[in-house]
Amino acid sequence: MTAAQPKSVIVTGGASGIGLETARVLTKKGWTAWLVDLKAEALEAAGRDIGLPPERGIVCNVSDEAAVEVALAKCCEKGTLAAVVNAAGIGLNRAALDTTVADFRRILDVNLIGTFLVSRAAAKYWIERRLKGSIVNITSVSGLTGNEGRAAYGASKGGQTVLTLIMAAELGRQGIRVNGVAPGPIETPMAKVMHSAEDRRHWIERIPLGRYGSPEEIGHAVAFLLSDEADYITGQILAVDGGFLHGGIHSSAVPPTR
Repeated sequence: MTAAQPKSVIVTGGASGIGLETARVLTKKGWTAWLVDLKAEALEAAGRDIGLPPERGIVCNVSDEAAVEVALAKCCEKGTLAAVVNAAGIGLNRAALDTTVADFRRILDVNLIGTFLVSRAAAKYWIERRLKGSIVNITSVSGLTGNEGRAAYGASKGGQTVLTLIMAAELGRQGIRVNGVAPGPIETPMAKVMHSAEDRRHWIERIPLGRYGSPEEIGHAVAFLLSDEADYITGQILAVDGGFLHGGIHSSAVPPTR
């Protein structure tokens, strides 16, 4: 990719958190970013923040099939769509027995069905035009392990993870790569709502690097998976979690080194 021939990337959930910072990273690397989110005011503010023209912010409910088709068409009017980052997501920290069916469906609609609809629309666009493309889904470590309080959220992210693997297997021969980035605890507006002070203490105790990550760090991982350097990588879930998934137990026989 060169500055003279920028490639377009759609970032859902692009008005805040991981989506916004990923769009910022990609813009700095020469991509033409399109932000897709639910709230017009937030999109306008996000666009100003990273220096995008207003038309690059598209209001869309990713769980609405017709709205997704319209949004994709707008993003593809100028330039060639080369990539999609599915960062739109909502969270819930609630025990399984206290989770309502309405809560569960709401989480699945945005996190899982939204990812499916956007990915499917983009893949059809590429296949119809015989183009290569790349999809990166922002999953979660909560979709890879049994974190308490994540019945709905973890199930949606687990489904997103398996969807990533299936679409990678189905679309590879068409030149479409599909990967996922599974963040651990990241300093986002959603984490501030979902994580109490006690939650934060428990997370940090389990993270070998001893801290929360930043949205920008997720953006850099996404940028790598979208880059030409990752052209032989598909069907992978990259955990960007400070070592959380493999942190293991804490032993009194091994004193802390920090």
